[in-house]
Amino acid sequence: MNFMTAQRNRMNNTILIVGIIFIAFNLRPAITSVGPLISSIRTDLGMTNGMAGFLTTLPLLSFALLSPIAPKLGLRMGNERALWIGLIVLVIGILLRSYGETSTLFAGTALIGVGIAISNVLLPSLIKQKFPDKAGIMTSVYTTSMSIFAALASGLSIPLSNGLQWGWSASLLFWAGLAFLAILIWVPQLHYQNQRTVQVKRTEQTVWRSRTAWQVTLFMGIQSFLFYCTIAWLPEILRSYGMSMSLAGWMLSLMQFSSLPSTFLTPVLASRFSNQKSIVLGLGIVYLVGMLGLLHGGNTTILTISVIMIGIAQGSSISLALTLIGLRSENANQAAALSGMSQSAGYLLAAIGPSFVGFIYDHTHSWNVPILLFIIALITLITTGIGAGKNQSIHEKVA
Repeated sequence: MNFMTAQRNRMNNTILIVGIIFIAFNLRPAITSVGPLISSIRTDLGMTNGMAGFLTTLPLLSFALLSPIAPKLGLRMGNERALWIGLIVLVIGILLRSYGETSTLFAGTALIGVGIAISNVLLPSLIKQKFPDKAGIMTSVYTTSMSIFAALASGLSIPLSNGLQWGWSASLLFWAGLAFLAILIWVPQLHYQNQRTVQVKRTEQTVWRSRTAWQVTLFMGIQSFLFYCTIAWLPEILRSYGMSMSLAGWMLSLMQFSSLPSTFLTPVLASRFSNQKSIVLGLGIVYLVGMLGLLHGGNTTILTISVIMIGIAQGSSISLALTLIGLRSENANQAAALSGMSQSAGYLLAAIGPSFVGFIYDHTHSWNVPILLFIIALITLITTGIGAGKNQSIHEKVA
């Protein structure tokens, strides 16, 4: 390989990494920007808490339905082109949602879920394909990038809506610009075509009969359940303790910023241990202390510490869930099948959360019951995580 070829390859890799990072930037803002604005949306459109919670549930249903289809889409047209189409669908969804009507709000939200689902499934596959020897560090990079803009979106929603007097619809529209930028940055990748033609049907059938695969799936689903419930309702919980709308929005942002170090470090640590049970126990204890603090309430200091601990645990749990997909798989076929299973069934479980929590609050008029539900889910998360963290592949536990 001559000098010019080496330089060109390095440049191509740099452009690819930047493109991956910008796709990751767009995987959460369209969802996490909604939580702080829920009360405004609910009041403006005359919605119940259950309907408002469905704004977070709907993208998760899209995740669940599209996750098994996305790998086939990637095989048919190539991961690069499928990811680009996913970004276009995301932009269309954001534009439609921001129109300001109830019907377009829900239709656009569904499309947002479709666009993000494609990237959720195919981005890890692309990283494994393009960076097989650096999958761990690249997973850390893209999950951390995802978390950074998830946090920014939560914090900026109220300043954009109230501070700049944009209103909730224009505040949500703001994130279409970030997605459009990602579309432009990804254009060079359209020259490449993923040529994988692996047959994965047998592996897909096998993985659904694996106990370990179900433990990984439940771990993915429960951590998503907890994350999206707090994304949707944490500002409202904090406002019940007397916080202002703006401060509650920034507390949601603080929760996500607190997750960044653990989001980055967990995949690195997990790959160095023979099993991941100790990581599960550690994040579970931190999570539990945070939830108990949220249940207790009290002054702003106690609530801030609780929110930070919840954020640390959430960052660790999402990155560990994605890392377990690779660690519990023996080959790329199994990893693809396990990814489709865990994200489909896992997000279907998570989709129950936000609307159900809104329904509970509508009938109890207290946030104590939802927080107790979170604690029960957390205990289940620890239990399934210990099973998923054992040093064994999904093949070893086939029924």
